Amino acid sequence: MKRVTGIGGIFFKAKDAPTLRAWYQRHLGIDVQAWGGTAFTWTDGGGNPVAGTTVWSIGSAQGDQFAPSTATFMVNYRVEDLHALVKVLREEGCNVLDKIEESEYGKFAWVIDPEGNKVELWQPPVGQ
Repeated sequence: MKRVTGIGGIFFKAKDAPTLRAWYQRHLGIDVQAWGGTAFTWTDGGGNPVAGTTVWSIGSAQGDQFAPSTATFMVNYRVEDLHALVKVLREEGCNVLDKIEESEYGKFAWVIDPEGNKVELWQPPVGQ
């Protein structure tokens, strides 16, 4: 079974999210959208779009989206079979959070790494 197949997103908190978003937009050219981030479309060697995106987002430091971690970031990793991976991680003694979410955006689960960082696991919907 494959475990992680790629990075689905990078999320981090900022003390002043609007100012930091503006800095990334101005100086690094990231097309920050009104929701606070952007989705980078994957391309092949010729620059042609292929199925898949990587989300990049800056949120408020006051948000609790990374709880129970106190880290200021969270990485979302793409996986092929979320339920199978969660089962294996639990068998291996990992700190897997009980909640699994399923929506039109795919399937999501979370594990806490040995440093206390919340890691998001994401099985994209078919075709993504």
